[in-house]
Amino acid sequence: MDAVIRSRSPLYWSLGIVVAVFGLLGLFGLMPGPKVLFFLVMVIGLLVLRQPVVLILAVIAAYTHAYFATNSGVEFLLQDMWFVVNREVLLSIPMFIVAGAIMTRGSIAQRLINVMMELTAPIPGGMGVAAVLGCAVFAAISGSSIVTMLAIGSIMYPAMISAGYGKPFSLGLIASAGTLGIMIPPSIPMILFGIMTEASITEMFKAGIGPGLLLTLVFAIYSYAVNRRMPTKPWNPGRIGTALRQGIWAILLPVILLGGIYSGYFSPTEAAAVSVLYALLVETFIHRDMKLPDYGKVLTETVGLLGTLLPLLAIAASLNTVLDYEGVAAGWVNFVKAHVTDKATMMIGINLLLLVVGCLMDAGSAIIVFSPLLLPLATSVGYDPIHFGIIMTANLEIGYLTPPVGLNLIVAMAAFKESFWTICKAVVPFVILMLLWLVAVIAFPELSLSLAR
Repeated sequence: MDAVIRSRSPLYWSLGIVVAVFGLLGLFGLMPGPKVLFFLVMVIGLLVLRQPVVLILAVIAAYTHAYFATNSGVEFLLQDMWFVVNREVLLSIPMFIVAGAIMTRGSIAQRLINVMMELTAPIPGGMGVAAVLGCAVFAAISGSSIVTMLAIGSIMYPAMISAGYGKPFSLGLIASAGTLGIMIPPSIPMILFGIMTEASITEMFKAGIGPGLLLTLVFAIYSYAVNRRMPTKPWNPGRIGTALRQGIWAILLPVILLGGIYSGYFSPTEAAAVSVLYALLVETFIHRDMKLPDYGKVLTETVGLLGTLLPLLAIAASLNTVLDYEGVAAGWVNFVKAHVTDKATMMIGINLLLLVVGCLMDAGSAIIVFSPLLLPLATSVGYDPIHFGIIMTANLEIGYLTPPVGLNLIVAMAAFKESFWTICKAVVPFVILMLLWLVAVIAFPELSLSLAR
């Protein structure tokens, strides 16, 4: 899971300030001044001690239950946490993580890339286009930006450099195309949005198809335009046939998953189970690339990631529950509506906030913390909840490429052995393209909703 949980950078100082201000404004009128002061001192003290964000959020939630909520207590925190984790849809997250890890350690990613490279061989910049298409297809399997970037980038980046593609372009393309992992369904951030806001996860998945395909097209066209003078190769039916034959099992997986979800035959949780079973069978009995020690590593990685995600999700949900019960959410919406009545101004403000949040938090944590707060504001000025979920995901997708804590930047720095600022400069053209794409996603809701409804 794409989660950074410890207070080890300016991200967490910024998050602490946001949480403190949120507590002050959100509970304004519900608590006396000394309690507010102690609340703020407590949060700042935990940050100074460099405590994990999950601990900070737990202390805030417990303090709110004990001192600010009506007819509540710390025991309600545990009760709310159980209600959150006792949900079937949560099973889909670890299963998608396991499936993505199996396919990354196996050969599904390599086989997908071979198919794409053969199909795009006659196109100028075809290797870049193949990298984009490979990320798009793998995104329809993994649900994660970082998993997608590593699975495709670890193969395509050295191949592109060897073929004569520029290092800045190759770095920028791999890091940016990896973000398709959270827009093209199934998407773990979309699952989290559905859990936190009660939005339909299936509709969120459907709504992500249009924007995801549009961004894929934008990246592919840019790759063609930048590398139009690169040498090409003619189609070779023999090599294409070989690549398709070797990659058929990899190609079938997204077809099975998405077809099952959109036809109503699978729920998102059932689709996740199918993806794990399919990946296990293909990599173990057909490709035979996974060994027993590999499965141990996959499970260890998954358990570690869930150990950071689930407590954060459960505690944040409990805090959201008590704030909603106390009328804080409604009060926040009424306060903002009283001062911002224009729909365009409201959405500009929300998007600017989300772009800043994307610089400071990973997508999963940002959705858990901010989606219950921002969705009522968006719906109050007429935005469809599903459309807003896509807008929020798109903003946080850009956040994977923006410092100081753009996760794709950090992971790419480690994976490709380049400096942080080299990768930051490499993604600048792609961030500009994604900002233009974000405007299109906001301005044309039918791009998201035509398939969802």
